[in-house]
Amino acid sequence: MAASAPDTPFPKAMRREGDYLVIEWSDGLVGRLTWKQLRDACPCAGCKDEREKPANPFRILKAEEMVPLAPVNMPRIGRYAYKIVWSDGHDTGIFTLEHLRELCQR
Repeated sequence: MAASAPDTPFPKAMRREGDYLVIEWSDGLVGRLTWKQLRDACPCAGCKDEREKPANPFRILKAEEMVPLAPVNMPRIGRYAYKIVWSDGHDTGIFTLEHLRELCQR
């Protein structure tokens, strides 16, 4: 998958199990990430900006924001990343293999 050193772990298998993305790595690590964890860790500029803003205690949620987010698709991007397309249409976060590995190790 990733063009890197031979001892760099890479995903051997990825699958959806209910509310989890399960990633089996080449070195034996099995990571289980909730969809919320993945969305909260979205690396796109818009999500990073939102995380850095102070929370607005007076913000009123829209009806579509009350529905739990779920992945719709997760296409592979080259040999280095995956893009998650979410049920709310968000699709700009590119999750590199390194970022996914870091999330699995937390």
